[in-house]
Amino acid sequence: MSQKLSYSSGIILSALIAAIAYIINGLLPIDLLGATLIALLLGMALNPLVANYEVLDPGMNWTSKKILRVGIILAGITLSFSQVLQAGKYALVLLAFTLVTAFGVGYLCHKVFKINWKLAGLLSVSTAICGGTAVATVGPTINAKNRDIAYAISATFIFDIITVIAFPWIGQMLGLSDTGYGLWVGTAVNDTSSVVAAGYAFSDVAGVLATIVKLTRTLFIVPIVLIFSWIHAKKETQATGTVKVDIVKIFPWFILGFLAVVAVRSTGLVPDVMVGQISALSKFCLAMSLAAIGLKTSFKEVTEVGIKPMIAGVVIDVSVVIVALIVQGLIIKYI
Repeated sequence: MSQKLSYSSGIILSALIAAIAYIINGLLPIDLLGATLIALLLGMALNPLVANYEVLDPGMNWTSKKILRVGIILAGITLSFSQVLQAGKYALVLLAFTLVTAFGVGYLCHKVFKINWKLAGLLSVSTAICGGTAVATVGPTINAKNRDIAYAISATFIFDIITVIAFPWIGQMLGLSDTGYGLWVGTAVNDTSSVVAAGYAFSDVAGVLATIVKLTRTLFIVPIVLIFSWIHAKKETQATGTVKVDIVKIFPWFILGFLAVVAVRSTGLVPDVMVGQISALSKFCLAMSLAAIGLKTSFKEVTEVGIKPMIAGVVIDVSVVIVALIVQGLIIKYI
C-alpha cells in the first residue's frame, strides 16, 4: 500500500499541475505559451517546495518517463502517411536541407562553444523536428539531465515568440507567395502552435500548407530517436569498454507504438471526434510529463547552464531560417 501511495502522490501532483496549466493557458488571449510549457514552468517554480519530499520522487519519475511515452505514442493520431504525400516532394526536399543544417550547425556549436553533446543535440532536435515535444522525446532516450531538457525547451519558446511576431511581417516585406511562405514557416518554426499562428497570420492558404509541412516534420522524430539512441549507446560502450552496442536493449520500442497509431489514422477509419479526443489526451500526458520534469528541476540549475547554449540555440535557429528561406525560393523557381 505504501509503495502505491508513493507512486500515486507524485502522479497526482503532476496531473494537478498539468490541469492548472491548461486553465492558465485558457485564460490567455492567444495560445502562445502552450499548456506544456506552462506546466514545465509551474513545476520548476514548485521545485524548492517539493524537493524536500522524497515520497513524491517515484511518481514523478514514473510520470516523466512512462506517461511521456504514452503521450508520444498517442500523438501519432494527429498524423497520417498521406500527409507526407500531400506535403509533396517540394517540402521533403526542403526538409532535407533544414535537417542537415540543424544537426550540422548543432555539431559545430558543440565544438565551438564546448557544449555537452546532449544539450547541443536537444537544441538541434528542437529546431529540426517539433520543438518541445521532440526535446521531451529525445531527452530521456539519451539520459539527458532534466536541466538540459528544460533549457532546450525554454530556448525553443523564446525563439518561437520572435518568429510568430516577425515572420508574417518578413514574408510580406519579401513578397513571398502563399506557397513559399507556407513552406518556409512549416520548416523553420519550431512548435506546432507557433507554426499555426505564424502561418495563418499571413493567409489561410499559407497556414494550411505550413501546418501540413510541420506535421510531416514530426514523422522524422522516428529515425532521429533511433539515431540518438545508437549514438548514446555507442558513447556508453566506449566509456565502459563494452565490445558492441546491444540494439535490442537500446531500441526505443515506444516509437513502434507511435508508428502504429499513425498507421491507424492513415486508414481513415478513426472518426474526427475521436481523433480530437485522443490528441487532447496526448497533449495532457505531455503536459503531465513536463510538469514532473519541472518538479525535478530548479531555475537555478537551468541558469547554471550558462549563456553559451542559448547563443548556440539562436545560431542553429537562425541558420535553419536562412537556409529554409533560400531553398524554398529555389524550389519554387526551378523545380
